[in-house]
This record gives sequence, structure tokens and C-alpha cells, in this order.
Amino acid sequence: MHKVLSQCPVCSNPLTVQRLKCQSCQTVIENDFKLSKFEYLSSDQLYFIETFIRCRGSIKEVEKELGISYPTVRAKLDEVIISLGFSPKEAKQTKPTHDLLDALEKGEISADEAISQLKK
Repeated sequence: MHKVLSQCPVCSNPLTVQRLKCQSCQTVIENDFKLSKFEYLSSDQLYFIETFIRCRGSIKEVEKELGISYPTVRAKLDEVIISLGFSPKEAKQTKPTHDLLDALEKGEISADEAISQLKK
């Protein structure tokens, strides 16, 4: 069986499903049916989401599973969020907590600087 096409191959506009058929009893139902938002995601985006769910939302686990960096995981997640019609929260001016802790551990910033940035 083939995956449902979600975009018109001619004009790229969204498609709707108009006919459903039961493979067992051959019942046919015709109407305009709306596709799920997930049907409009690319194969790569769906694979990312499946991996994200399998990893229970742990970005560190997704990093390991896909062999990509933390910023790449975040970028892919933002891409999916936008594709689903939502807007990702605006990026904060400060570094994410993960980056702050790394910088603190490496001695790139002082504890006071880290506390100051976390308070913002």
C-alpha cells in the first residue's frame, strides 16, 4: 500500500482525501476528509519525530541515536514545530542552560557569570 499523497504534484497545494475503502468488506465512504498535520511532514521529519518519541523527548538520547549535535537536534525540532503550524518560542538572548553549564565546567565563565545569565 502507498503512503497518502499530501501535496498536489502539479501545484504543490495541500490535497484532501475524498474516498475511503474497507479492504475487508469493500465498503466505500466518500466525502471530504482532512489529513492529519503529520501527513504533511517530510519523511525525514517523520523519522526525526519517531526517534524523538522513542527517546522519550530526551535531546541527549536523540543526539546519540542520530549521531548529530545538540544544536542540530534543536534546529530539526524547530523545523518540525514550524511545519506543524506552530511557532517555536523565540530564542532567548542568553545561552541555553546546557551551554552555560558546559562553559562553566570548562572554566570559560565564572560561577557568578553563570548565575547572572540564568537569572535573566
